Amino acid sequence: MEKLKMHSPDLTQENIAQIRALFPGCVTEAMDENGKVRLAIDFDQLRQELSDHIVEGAQERYRLDWPGKREALINANAPIAKTLRPADQESVGFSTTKNLFVEGDNLEALKLLQDIYIGSVRMIYIDPPYNTGNDFVYRDRFAQGSEEYLRISNQKDEEGNRLIANLTANGRFHSEWLSMMYPRLKVAKNLLSDDGALFVSIDDTEVAGLRHMLDEIFGAENFITEIVWEGANKNDARQIGVSHEYVLCYVKDKSATKTSWTMTKEGVDPVLREVDRLKGVHGKDFETASEELAGWFRAMKATPSFGLRRFRYIDERGAYKEDDPTAPGGRKFELKNPKTGEVIPLRPNRGWAFDQETFNRMVEEGRISFISPTSVMVRRYLHETDAQTPQSVFYQPARSASERLSKLLGGGYFDFPKDETIIQKFVDMAVSEDSGGPIVMDFFAGSSTTAHSVFLQNALDGKNRRFIMVQIPEPTNENSVARKAGWKNIAEISKERIRRAGKQILEGDCHGGWSRDVGFRVLKVDTSNMQDVYYRPDQVDQKDLLHAVDNIKPDRTAEDLLFQVLVDWGVDLTLPIRRETMQGKTVFFVDDNALVACFDTGVTEELVKELAGREPLRVVFRDNGFVSDAVKINVEQVFRQVSPSTDVKSI
Repeated sequence: MEKLKMHSPDLTQENIAQIRALFPGCVTEAMDENGKVRLAIDFDQLRQELSDHIVEGAQERYRLDWPGKREALINANAPIAKTLRPADQESVGFSTTKNLFVEGDNLEALKLLQDIYIGSVRMIYIDPPYNTGNDFVYRDRFAQGSEEYLRISNQKDEEGNRLIANLTANGRFHSEWLSMMYPRLKVAKNLLSDDGALFVSIDDTEVAGLRHMLDEIFGAENFITEIVWEGANKNDARQIGVSHEYVLCYVKDKSATKTSWTMTKEGVDPVLREVDRLKGVHGKDFETASEELAGWFRAMKATPSFGLRRFRYIDERGAYKEDDPTAPGGRKFELKNPKTGEVIPLRPNRGWAFDQETFNRMVEEGRISFISPTSVMVRRYLHETDAQTPQSVFYQPARSASERLSKLLGGGYFDFPKDETIIQKFVDMAVSEDSGGPIVMDFFAGSSTTAHSVFLQNALDGKNRRFIMVQIPEPTNENSVARKAGWKNIAEISKERIRRAGKQILEGDCHGGWSRDVGFRVLKVDTSNMQDVYYRPDQVDQKDLLHAVDNIKPDRTAEDLLFQVLVDWGVDLTLPIRRETMQGKTVFFVDDNALVACFDTGVTEELVKELAGREPLRVVFRDNGFVSDAVKINVEQVFRQVSPSTDVKSI
């Protein structure tokens, strides 16, 4: 049986393979520092292949450069030998939810997720550290093939967990930040669908460098706009009081993206739901339904829906308002009532908003209200005018988000949380369709404002968007309000915010089409489930081999192994998982027969045959899990005879 590779893809080697297909003469072989021969690029030859004249030396060109950029690119491409371990007790609705919360360094998480969700994420919103000094804690090095890599990837000891605090005194202050962001954004692009969008919050400190970086990664042609997010003046400026931040917006491929984005007008959905309710109660009695709708509007004075109170009439189409059929500069002609032939008088200095043919059709469709035979109004329906083009400036007082979050969590644990209602607008405009549960991702989750926003928008419009949040378990400050309240790290607060936000939203008014999925499956980035000998046999002596009869670490569970298999095989991490006991062994069924796994020892040929009879798409066993070598040898033969389409692997 073929073994699973148990590490993220080596993107450098994959990129070299693609170049080799195009320019085979540019690929050669070279020996790395460990004495292993690997494919390498002859860059001088490649430069010549891509030029129509003789290339001599370095050329000046427009680009963003900084000390450490090449290392950042290596970090983006280098594989890691890590896994994701499930945390059932910290999850909500583990077995049924379609949402994910990944706890760990976000570059490691993105690398583990990329094979599974490549090209599947419809929107990414991130609020990264703004590089204001001592404000980010993430790995900065992921080079492979050296002692340093083994240390940093936790294959040797805990000292591999290198963390950075980017102090303003650091001579490479901007470079460190760019090197931290570059590999994360580069890997994140792989996850976006062709019509996917990226939103990045930032302030004046790094907006210029970030814009250049995103131009390089996404292409300047895929830049959408630089949104201004206006909030409260912080009163900390000496020259000009800065009262705004930015949100840079890019798409993966503008040609594959909708030509226009729209955003639902605030307060529309509650009105539409009330109209549906009244129509259900009163049927064709639209006059009574309209009277009750007008009363409903009066009771909604403190909500955004009150601003739509002109849409107080109901007919078979829905809620409408009666509007002026004329406009300055409109058409000037004798408009006739198609039922009576009478001319409808035109007000001075006005013109009709339509021609006679269109008017006749609107009358036939019931879109014209006749106040009298010679006086008309146009019915404008709310559901046909409920969207608007987003503007490049958003205003929301920063304090209101802090107050709401403090009330939700029972304490002010975040100084400047992002506003969930603004991010909700981004979700609305960029992920308006509900094609198979589109994914919204935030790999700088913080307090999980983005997850809260997805819940809010789903409850509003009935779509079933799902999310992937990623947050490093950054320790809270020892003297902070959060630590005094018992919160040890940011990830713990983040998960609790999702729990409470989901419960709060379900207690309110939710759209009937929504699945009401406010759960999330927690997975934690950790060292591989496999013993070190699995990755570096050349560095293990005979004594180590005697202790490594089992290639799996003793503290790992069957569930841990299952999720490592899901990661390695690129299977959706939110698929339903079912346990069965067969022949006295525990067997996992992922999405029924998409994947079947048994990690128990003592697997017999009878069990193998029974599993083959289920005809799964994929099956995986523990490498030393068979009752005898004969059974192990016969596994592939059994499946070839009973279920030839099954992909058989071992770990």
